Amino acid sequence: MTADRQPHPLAAGLLPANWDEGTPDPGRLAPEHAAHVGELQRAGADLAAFFARAANGLAAAADLPELDERHTTLLGRERGHVTLALGDLPHVPLEERKRLGRAYNLAKRWLGELEAAQRRALEQEREARGAGMLDVTLPGRRPWVGHRHVLAQIREELLDLFHGLGYSVYTSPEVEHEAYNFGKLNFPPDHPARDAHDTYFVSDTRLLRTHTSPGWVRAMEERRPPLRLVFPGRVYRAEQVDASHMDQFHQVDGLFVARDVSMADLKGTLNTFARSILGAGVRTRMIPIYFPFVEPGAQLDASCVNCAGEGRTRGPDGERRCAVCKGSGWLELLGAGMVHPNVFRAVGYDPEEVTGFAFGMGLERIAMVRHGIPEIRLFLENDMRFLSQF
Repeated sequence: MTADRQPHPLAAGLLPANWDEGTPDPGRLAPEHAAHVGELQRAGADLAAFFARAANGLAAAADLPELDERHTTLLGRERGHVTLALGDLPHVPLEERKRLGRAYNLAKRWLGELEAAQRRALEQEREARGAGMLDVTLPGRRPWVGHRHVLAQIREELLDLFHGLGYSVYTSPEVEHEAYNFGKLNFPPDHPARDAHDTYFVSDTRLLRTHTSPGWVRAMEERRPPLRLVFPGRVYRAEQVDASHMDQFHQVDGLFVARDVSMADLKGTLNTFARSILGAGVRTRMIPIYFPFVEPGAQLDASCVNCAGEGRTRGPDGERRCAVCKGSGWLELLGAGMVHPNVFRAVGYDPEEVTGFAFGMGLERIAMVRHGIPEIRLFLENDMRFLSQF
């Protein structure tokens, strides 16, 4: 076992004498400064004296470089006195460790607050000095101009595309009734999605919608065919968050109901969508897949935008498997199919009179495929280095 020993000392003598020079007044930065010194006095006179001189040094910093230097001396991540003292605490007896640990953490927090207050004061002073000193020979500063989030850009582009194809926008509630989210969409009573560990229930019969497809049901109950609608919105699922899954994301569903609507109409619509989003040269395929609310169901794949559908990429290190499509040459875009007759019956439509197709896509998925984004969590992290690329 490691022998108990005293931690890195915190005493006023560690700090330069000139930190007390001038007329430092920590009280102007933190009115409760005197009370802080008194509280640390109960933990030890040396610690209180160290804190008082450290506070004087921060308050007396004449400019930002000097403030940065003093901050590093006190709180630097590698050699700061407070940092070293905290790092040595595991070697102190337990009772002493509790007392010193609390006192050191208080001192660290209060010194950090003092440093931030002095930094604001120095920045305001610098701006005030420069306000009346305009150098007209300097080049102008380009103003910072924001722009729409990459998901908002994709959403608006998709809505504009489908508007051009004759679709209107329909919005539905995010807190949905179980009957609309599952029952009227032909989900069987024992479907796993109905379980509480897969869906966020807010009451016995209300939940955060797991897809935007309940909008189909509401729209068909309100209107008579023909219908040509898109349903954008946020959806929620109790997912384990990782590089490709989030517990909230965005979808756009589409629905076309009329007489004699066929899979050929669906394929033509989806091909138009894929070429508009990914380029005129993109190849597509539809493969069978099961969804409770469509029959037959299909998945639309597009040729990989990274390797042009070859499944291999070539670089300075030679040829290797494409990391985007995992060597398959195809990327999954969305699910689709012909609306199930049971869904028509649930809303009062006669499946012998009308047919229709529907499709649904995740905006994050479309953006990741289009821009080669590897991590879905990037969309919600507000990292300007990421967002400014789009």
